[in-house]
Amino acid sequence: MYDSILLATNGGTASEDAETHAIELAAEHGATLHALFVVDESVYTAYSGDEYVDGAEGPEHGLEELGEETLDALRDRAERAGVDVATAMRYGEPPETIVAYADDVDADLVVLGTKRRPAEYRSLLGSVTDRVLRLTERPATVVKTEVEE
Repeated sequence: MYDSILLATNGGTASEDAETHAIELAAEHGATLHALFVVDESVYTAYSGDEYVDGAEGPEHGLEELGEETLDALRDRAERAGVDVATAMRYGEPPETIVAYADDVDADLVVLGTKRRPAEYRSLLGSVTDRVLRLTERPATVVKTEVEE
């Protein structure tokens, strides 16, 4: 049923459960797992970074390090489970970048994590997962994680 599964991860709490689910699905179906970390350009372009002398010390560098660590750990977990995995880091707005990457790899399924939040929170801020679901035409699975407020 699935030959290509895309997991979008940000290395956060909600991504952990989604990572586990995506690895298990890929193992069960013999699918290739594509793991994507998006360096959110709105984070590093919104901050001037005046106190940083070396550009490698700014917010973009921190996000890249987090992405590398997240993807390395995910690759190790997937390989231990016998899953073929391809990892990628892209730059841009996360929802649009995730949807474009899903199209690029012709993903049969997109797996996303989200934190279970009150409706008031979502109506004010929304979420990357909500936006991806509105933009994509591909099947998607959302793995919800409870968080304490």
